[in-house]
Amino acid sequence: MNIKQYKLVLIACLSFLVIACSSGSVKRIDLDKEVALSDKWNDIDSKLVAEEMMGDMLTFPWFRDFQFKQSGNPTVIIQTIRNKSHDHIPVDTFINDIKRSLLRNGNVDFVVSGAEREDIRTEREDQELNSAAGTNAKFGLEQGAGFSLSGTINSIVDSNGDQRVSFYQVDLKLVNMTTNKEVWNGQKKIKKLADKGFF
Repeated sequence: MNIKQYKLVLIACLSFLVIACSSGSVKRIDLDKEVALSDKWNDIDSKLVAEEMMGDMLTFPWFRDFQFKQSGNPTVIIQTIRNKSHDHIPVDTFINDIKRSLLRNGNVDFVVSGAEREDIRTEREDQELNSAAGTNAKFGLEQGAGFSLSGTINSIVDSNGDQRVSFYQVDLKLVNMTTNKEVWNGQKKIKKLADKGFF
């Protein structure tokens, strides 16, 4: 086989490999259906943990006491939820799952924090200068937060070569911002077993 024939055979093989590799398919699936492609934290974990922990938070005495003493909903600000696990976890997605879980049942109000709050204040200043009279958002009327939510996501991985166990632990706490009392402490654990083929 001369060099020209060798090149043609090589090109043909490479073309076949490219076609074979690109012959996969993609299809839409139900968002509530879990597709476990690995033992890593996934979207279903985020949603289920948020819903379970927020449900637990509303069963503690702080919520009953607030409803007894105050009118309206308690207002919560989310300070920080830190990912200390071995895995890349999009914490913003988990925070939004927490907010949606509580806002959906209508028992808790949220105020924004950090950069988002500064962006809104900047917009308010712009409206003060440029909006028609009576249509701009007013200064000094922001809702204060009575409670602060924060926490961590930790993990432990154990493997013997043929199997791997990934353990996640989410710890959240709610603090009364007036008294600094910790009024709720929640914990949720997830353990996943993966066979060698998954890793």
